[in-house]
Amino acid sequence: MEGVITPIAALAGLPHTQPSENVQRQSGSQNSTKSEDIPNPATPIIMVPSEKLVRAGHVLRTVLLTRAPHMIRDRKFHLRTYRRCMVGTEMVDWLLQQSSLAHSRNQAIGMWQALVEEGIVVHVCHEHQFKDKYLFYRFHDDDQGVNTVLSTADKKECEEELQDTLLMLAQTGPDAMMRMILRKLPHERTVEDLEIIYEELLHIKALSHLSTMVKRELASVLLFESHAKAGTVLFNQGDEGKSWYIILKGSVNIVIYGKGVVCTLHEGDDFGKLALVNDAPRAATIVLREDNCHFLRVEKDDFNRILRDVEANTVRLKEHGQDVLILEKIPTNTQAADGTVQAHYKYSVMAGTPEKMLEHLLETRVDSKVEEDSDAVLEDFLLTHVIFMPTNHLCPMLLSHYHAEVSQGSDQEALDYTLTHKKCVLHFVQEWVNIASLALKGDVTFGAFLEELHNSILDDLSTYPSLREDLDAVENILEWKESESPAHEKPLAKKKNQNKTPPEEKRRRQPIKPTDENIFKVYCADHTYSTLRLPMDSTVQEIVYHARDKLCLGDDLVLCEVKSTGERRVFKENDMCITSGLGINSRLFITPREHLDALTPLPEQDGPSLGSLSTLELMSSKEMAYHMTVYEWELFSCVHEFELIYQVFGRYKFKKITANLDLFLRRFNEVQYWVVTEMVLTTNLSKRVSLLRKFVKLAAYCKQHQNLNSFFAIVMGLSNIAVSRLSQTWEKLPGKFKKMFADFETLMDPSRNHRVYRLSITKMSPPIIPFMPLLMKDMTFTHEGNKTYFDGLVNFEKTHMIAQTLKTIRFCRMIPLDLENPGPLKTSPDIAVYIRNLQVIDNQRLLTQLSHKLEPRKT
Repeated sequence: MEGVITPIAALAGLPHTQPSENVQRQSGSQNSTKSEDIPNPATPIIMVPSEKLVRAGHVLRTVLLTRAPHMIRDRKFHLRTYRRCMVGTEMVDWLLQQSSLAHSRNQAIGMWQALVEEGIVVHVCHEHQFKDKYLFYRFHDDDQGVNTVLSTADKKECEEELQDTLLMLAQTGPDAMMRMILRKLPHERTVEDLEIIYEELLHIKALSHLSTMVKRELASVLLFESHAKAGTVLFNQGDEGKSWYIILKGSVNIVIYGKGVVCTLHEGDDFGKLALVNDAPRAATIVLREDNCHFLRVEKDDFNRILRDVEANTVRLKEHGQDVLILEKIPTNTQAADGTVQAHYKYSVMAGTPEKMLEHLLETRVDSKVEEDSDAVLEDFLLTHVIFMPTNHLCPMLLSHYHAEVSQGSDQEALDYTLTHKKCVLHFVQEWVNIASLALKGDVTFGAFLEELHNSILDDLSTYPSLREDLDAVENILEWKESESPAHEKPLAKKKNQNKTPPEEKRRRQPIKPTDENIFKVYCADHTYSTLRLPMDSTVQEIVYHARDKLCLGDDLVLCEVKSTGERRVFKENDMCITSGLGINSRLFITPREHLDALTPLPEQDGPSLGSLSTLELMSSKEMAYHMTVYEWELFSCVHEFELIYQVFGRYKFKKITANLDLFLRRFNEVQYWVVTEMVLTTNLSKRVSLLRKFVKLAAYCKQHQNLNSFFAIVMGLSNIAVSRLSQTWEKLPGKFKKMFADFETLMDPSRNHRVYRLSITKMSPPIIPFMPLLMKDMTFTHEGNKTYFDGLVNFEKTHMIAQTLKTIRFCRMIPLDLENPGPLKTSPDIAVYIRNLQVIDNQRLLTQLSHKLEPRKT
């Protein structure tokens, strides 16, 4: 067993890259707590700085000398004069004044640190990394005493480059900030520093199987190590093992005597654990494969301590000699009134059987008197139970708990216990409905369970009169389930202003259900087709059966998606709900397997040949953003959290549809390609510039409405190579809009797992339409990097991580969208129809060809 179940096995497990099982790593350091063993954090991490950062330093120094020459001057401190230096706090202030790209002092610190870590800016005594303090720093030229004379042309050129330079520094700053934190002495790291490191560790492949506690422990002891030159030997085969290593950047070769290079390890891989666990010599030599490799290092003493601590804080509950629940004991010391510190512990479930987990929740979490349960394990369970305990398993278990009787104690104690247990089950059900109302509305199994539970409460009322209140709640749920009320409406929510429901609320889009009728076309190779009418949850096998009869085809048929590019995707027989997941301009084809190569796209799949500029010119960006946000909020509101689980884990495993999620995800691609399509179909240069400006404004309004899904789609559309290469168009875009777009690109910066975006969204309040592809990426990473089961026990640490993503969606929808229509009512329906029916070209090759016709490549 490995992972969170047996922490020793988790830490001592083999590296993820199988050929390197025996590879070890030796560190020259002896103790991570001794400062003399750690290199000076102010030392540059590379021998020769990169050209782009050398240029960035030159641009900043030139602009500073031009705009604020007083900042670079001789300064006295403690009777000593420091030549031509700047003060850290003034440098941060200046950056914040120059550009909105730096949203905070921390971000500005990261931008300066990017220059410090390559030696372009240095502390005057070469002792400190960049700090927002009264510390003196110099540009490299001033540190070397180089007195450069700036020409007018150079000044002008640097002024023009300033915004691009700041954008580049804003993009590299987060990584530099992370390295700066890692280069601090462990005891110097703040609580915020440790949290930043921990978040980084969540996305490192080699650590994905470790428990939350182990990752937090590692955050406090990890050391940063970098090597500049390829060919550097980190350690030799036979050396004593003193460290465990994780590759943060770069790659290494594994060399074994007599065999040569046996494999290569890359970013995210680790090596060196086995020598520490087994106290054995290194089994291979490690050689840097490229320049500028960065590593995270854990010293042997720290490694062994974490092993001991984790095992000591693991509590195992057994039944019939088998583990049924594994908990992590977490100290939560509290201060008593007399000032003494009292040792307390809370227990976090790491793994267990679903049945024992449910029992644990009913005993400890339901009706808990704790105001705020930090691990929110009940909500996590209800958001993820479909993975390990589907409804047809959970409902009988709840009935069993409801009818459970105690065999010990007095009659009154037995009555009290039984009543408490029944109430816990009923309150669990109410919480379940609150969280999963969208999914439970049409669930037949849940409906039968409710009826049986309702009858059981009626039978128990004479013995337990206090169940009356819970009976009312269950009857409310039954009434809601059987009614025609929208699935969005929760049965336990208090209804306010029922007579003031706006007309648009009454005709609000409803979620697609498995039994809903689905009308679609299936084509043959000669482009003839048949129209089918089947339920949404129909499988490929069922579609093939009906299409074969209508089209009079033979046997051995396959169903295939043909994209506008001609690319084909063959579906499996057990695939279901496939029509909602088709590409924007894709079509369904049926054909004998041997004739697959004969399938070609329909002419209509190319998309429009003319743009809709004449229509767009009549619409304001503000109105378009309003209708875009309203429509996408409708799509987003219909997506249930469970659909993300079905999509990532595999719909066929659950036999559930993901149509609502499919449509919302497709909308992102639709908006993205719509932007590119309209740009490349606008042949007039001045009109194209005007359209580009409109799209930048549209993105700004979407961002203002917190419609981040559309915002990202528009910006990514404008960043598409077919649009970004239109240099004549971008050159004529006013500077104000260029700056806005540069700010947008910074928010979309993917470095450190989209950290800038993630920080931005934490400062927002609902309603929010999130960047859905990133949430799907998070879910997929969590699923693929962590096992769901270990020896029959559910890995509840994985379900907790899954639930964190699902909670983001719940948070975004916590408050209904309430936007005021900015436009005149007579034009609104036309805009709404246009926005909901975008016509696009989704063939990248065709889009690029159209772009080259507009502005041919310069020879």
